[in-house]
Amino acid sequence: MPGLDRRSFLVTGLAAGAVAAVPGAALAAPTPTPGAAGDGLGGMPRRAFTVQWQVYADESCRRVVRAGVAEASPEWGHSVHVEVDHLQPGREYWYRFRVGPYVSPAGRALTAPDPLSFGGPLTVAFVSCAQYEHGYFTSYRRLAEDHPDLVLHLGDYQYEYTRNTYVAPGGNVRDHEGPETMTLANYCQRHAQYKTDPDLQAAHAGAPWLVVFDDHEVDNNWADEMPERTEEQPTFLERRAAAFRAYYENMPLRRTSVPRGIDMQLYRRVRWGALANFHMLDTRQFRDDQGCGDGYKDCPEAVDPARSIMGFEQEAWLLDGFRRSRARWDVIGQQVFFAQRDNNAGPAKITSQDTWDGYVASRQRVTQGWIDAGVRNPVVLTGDVHAHWASDLKLDYDDPTGPTVGSELVTTSISTTGDGADSDPAAHPFLKINPHLKFYNNQRGYVLTKIDRDALTADFRVVPVVSAPGSEVRTRATFVIEDRVPGVQQTYLRPLDPSIAARRAITVEDTVRQETERP
Repeated sequence: MPGLDRRSFLVTGLAAGAVAAVPGAALAAPTPTPGAAGDGLGGMPRRAFTVQWQVYADESCRRVVRAGVAEASPEWGHSVHVEVDHLQPGREYWYRFRVGPYVSPAGRALTAPDPLSFGGPLTVAFVSCAQYEHGYFTSYRRLAEDHPDLVLHLGDYQYEYTRNTYVAPGGNVRDHEGPETMTLANYCQRHAQYKTDPDLQAAHAGAPWLVVFDDHEVDNNWADEMPERTEEQPTFLERRAAAFRAYYENMPLRRTSVPRGIDMQLYRRVRWGALANFHMLDTRQFRDDQGCGDGYKDCPEAVDPARSIMGFEQEAWLLDGFRRSRARWDVIGQQVFFAQRDNNAGPAKITSQDTWDGYVASRQRVTQGWIDAGVRNPVVLTGDVHAHWASDLKLDYDDPTGPTVGSELVTTSISTTGDGADSDPAAHPFLKINPHLKFYNNQRGYVLTKIDRDALTADFRVVPVVSAPGSEVRTRATFVIEDRVPGVQQTYLRPLDPSIAARRAITVEDTVRQETERP
């Protein structure tokens, strides 16, 4: 699949305005529309606008190195997607847009190193699950202040519900505009509302983004052509097509991802010099339907080898990428929990059917694939579950003494499920039932990783609350993955406040409810 080469990056912007066009600028997404209009056009008239774009060698935007013109048409939500080439490898650039007298803020970009070069250490932040109603996007702001080189968004960038439908435990702090997203105008309106958030804007402007969707960009727990609720199946394909089109318009995707009806090419591979390959997956569009429905269950269909979470064509693509890889690190950016999580201490195996646990044979094929290919350092990055986790990966999870063959880092949500609470990570019952699970935290935040030749270091960053804006960020724990040493090693754990330690311990039921209790 075509990806980001060393001399190019993607600039996407959105021209929007109430009276006159005000261009947006962000490598990863358009900066904001001034209003979330119900027609999905953000207050723009139904005519095309000419957008000038410039790429600069300096942050002060004085030395233009590339420039051009693009058309922002109403047919594509007045968005522009510019693929810029002939740039130097491994260096910073800045960019912005102009429409008439209006000039956007500048965004920062970074090109990949030469394919034969490791380049310097690569700082990657990864995020997931930003429910606008459940809390403020403070973590996006703190992420921008950490100055990552690259941001991976692993799904649930926006949520589909209308107001007072999906309510956080402490209550919602703000409301969605418009109805539940069903039409193109609905999805565009929702994207526009999210883009007005200044913290999200700061994160977009600060670094290039690689994005993949999960379920809420369309519909909760959808699987291929199946919606969450079977009664909606007759109209679901129209809804899916509308969601895909709005997602493309509003996110940093190349021409290869232009949706064609209900189909969209999302999975792709990005090479970062000799240091890392990023395999960005799509675990929604091609998956078999959940074998026993959603939720935690003991499901015989979960082990059926004829079922796949990503479709057999994508599986083959991924395994071929493993075989061809010569990178120091192979990073798999994807949506749902990869490692096994059994929530039952007895003989029954009760696992989440919307994750890789519902597609055990698919997980085994992928894991065996990187083993057979001799992948040097396989690392899975995950979102979805609204909590921080760290895990060793096994080929056989029923044999806890078997070798560790990879590592998984899971980011908590930006805001979904509200403030959350700190706890002793070792006290979580999942870690006792599943000894390959090494860390848990139920606060909001993101994961900041530093990838170098010898190690990948992951800081699990958290904010105390999202029910009020402006929280400071702290590192709750740090894990290191050493070169050629699969598995996660904890090197730092922030001491737990004694008053918090005295509170009621978290239960299996708490975790299941947090992950699955949705309308």
